[in-house]
Amino acid sequence: MTQGPPPIATTKMMKKLMADHFLGLDRAAREGSPKVAWCTSVGPAELLHAMGFDVYFPENHGAMLGATRMSTETIPAANAVGYSPDICSYLTADVGAFLKGTTPLTRAYGIESVPKPDVLVFNTNQCRDVQDWFEWYGRHFKAPVIGVRTQRGVGEVEESMVSDIAAQIEALVPTLEEISGNKFDIDRLRETVGLSKQCTVMWRQVLEYGAKTPAQMTFFDHTIHMAPAVVLRGKPEAVAYYEALLTELKERDQAGLSAVPGEKYRLYWDGMPVWGRLRMLGDLMTELNTAIVASTYCNSWIFDAFDAADPFRSMARAYLELFIVRDEAFKEKYIQRHVELYGCQGIVFHDAKTCPNNSNNRYAMPQRFSEVHGVPTLVINGDLNDLRCFSDEQAKTNLEAFVEQIAEAAAA
Repeated sequence: MTQGPPPIATTKMMKKLMADHFLGLDRAAREGSPKVAWCTSVGPAELLHAMGFDVYFPENHGAMLGATRMSTETIPAANAVGYSPDICSYLTADVGAFLKGTTPLTRAYGIESVPKPDVLVFNTNQCRDVQDWFEWYGRHFKAPVIGVRTQRGVGEVEESMVSDIAAQIEALVPTLEEISGNKFDIDRLRETVGLSKQCTVMWRQVLEYGAKTPAQMTFFDHTIHMAPAVVLRGKPEAVAYYEALLTELKERDQAGLSAVPGEKYRLYWDGMPVWGRLRMLGDLMTELNTAIVASTYCNSWIFDAFDAADPFRSMARAYLELFIVRDEAFKEKYIQRHVELYGCQGIVFHDAKTCPNNSNNRYAMPQRFSEVHGVPTLVINGDLNDLRCFSDEQAKTNLEAFVEQIAEAAAA
């Protein structure tokens, strides 16, 4: 096994932040104050923070179920009550875990269950599954489910679209006022949007360390360190975290450390992580002297449009400009731009069985990259949470052959 660099010290700070986040939610749910809002990962979290809610993100819990490989045992419980094995395995893993009365939060923090929601707020910019997911819990807890329905397959983001989404977000306010007992304050919203902007600027800077050679972090590190950008954006804790992480990355860069010792090759990852195999895949790429330096997934929490001076419209634009919302032509240009920026020699497309919206290989994009752009591509079959869809041996064989192909091309 190749000797890696020392662990990123700032990780300890993140673990403390995440513990405080979940313990705070647990306390709020038990005491009834502040009220708890569930939010999709790219939902209007800024508005919920501004209204005084503690905000819980079920997709984060779904990823934890995958990373701990508990999802393998919980998905069948959701299938048994009618949720297909072909739909989002975040949804089925999470609902199944609730039905079985289990959660990774118990082992991590001593928490018995996910926090009971006072309201559930979705944005369908990712997929329809998030709405169905929240409606299951809404029926169970008899809690209101409200949300934003976003256009799909967006090319250019038109002002009329922004106006529509901004109006939908603003229309949530009266219901949130009633549930929270707090009066809406535009200055408080401007403050949270401003904090999200600071968070997103620094998260982009963290990811762009991957453009350096050698890279200071890889995709597998990013999937861990993105947690504050997902669950704490709009709060000062996320800003403080990325300030500390950037300081450490600068020091590691000056010291000449490399995430992959002896880095020779650089790849781009498109699609969802395989949460239960992050360690296996990370170790494999290190053995192959290959760094996966950029990804569509981790870049999805960069929201350049946030503007504290125009909070509703800038939130609408930020959540409309999201990669997953866009059309095929935009996605192809986006990936090509990032392949060039990060100096990638190839692209790995993850075809996630239960996540068609985040699998971009199904309409010949890999072939276009190979034939039109001259970028080698590989498609690996798997899933974000359902490991029944993933073969360690097949993935290992395919990735080894792909890196060998790139090595031969580089030597030619």
